[in-house]
Amino acid sequence: MTEDQRRAIPFAVRAALASVGMACFLLLLKGFAAWHTGSVAMLGSLADTGLDLLASLVTLYGVKLAAEPADHDHRFGHGKAEALAALFQVMLITASAAGIAWRAVLRFGETTPTRDADFGIGVSVVAILATVVLLIYQRSIIRRTGSVAIMADNMHYQSDVLLNGSVIAALVLDQYFGLHGADPLMGIAIALWLAWGAFRASSNAIDQLMDKEWPEAERARFIEVAARQPGIKGIHDFRTRRSGSHDFAQFHMEVGRDLTIIAAHDIVEGVERALRGAYPKVEVLIHLDPEGHVDTDNPLVEADVTPHWFGKRL
Repeated sequence: MTEDQRRAIPFAVRAALASVGMACFLLLLKGFAAWHTGSVAMLGSLADTGLDLLASLVTLYGVKLAAEPADHDHRFGHGKAEALAALFQVMLITASAAGIAWRAVLRFGETTPTRDADFGIGVSVVAILATVVLLIYQRSIIRRTGSVAIMADNMHYQSDVLLNGSVIAALVLDQYFGLHGADPLMGIAIALWLAWGAFRASSNAIDQLMDKEWPEAERARFIEVAARQPGIKGIHDFRTRRSGSHDFAQFHMEVGRDLTIIAAHDIVEGVERALRGAYPKVEVLIHLDPEGHVDTDNPLVEADVTPHWFGKRL
């Protein structure tokens, strides 16, 4: 772990703590509002805030755990703990969405309007304003640290602004236009939103657990930095993966067959310095090969990944 990463950790932890504090405040506020108004949409928003609190706690845990250096039993760090916790969240989100949808369906048969909608609207406005303050603070931390965990939490709270807006719409339609079906409809919409969020969260978690490769554009930019360094004759067997807030990249690098060990090692160190400067948070492992060396007959492993202009540079 670099010195810059160590200095960044406290800021990320502060942002996660602010997220937990905001979720606790909104949970108490919306809990009272849901009980006071009887709104299914408000109940859905309350459930989402409860899940926000869980997500914020997991983010806090993940940020702190991801900051821990690799140990004897976890040589690649502890980043995948975030993905495991995310799968646990997905189960809770799915169960909550099903419960909200069921309550909304039952509400269709009721004719009693929502109680004291003005109070519910006021609570939703306060929730939106408070969430916007948190989003602004989180973005300042993201610019400072580049924390992936805080970035994901920020995206989650952005959806809360939309959810609270839907609660306001449901209460206005129910109270002032007599459209009593609007509240359960919004409740179902929120349940579907939660289910969609659960699907996306599970996909991201599974991708990390299955060591999915970086996006192609990101892979190409990384290799271009390496391939532009002098002395390189080719790059193959390029592999990447992401584990929590940690990125890993490894590849085989070819150099001239007649170079001494010291000269070849100097080239490797030059590549490592260039990559460290461009990607300070990526752990890089380079295997050195003489030019033209073939490790295996697997075409996927041996595919040359150097850019199309590489041959012209030599």
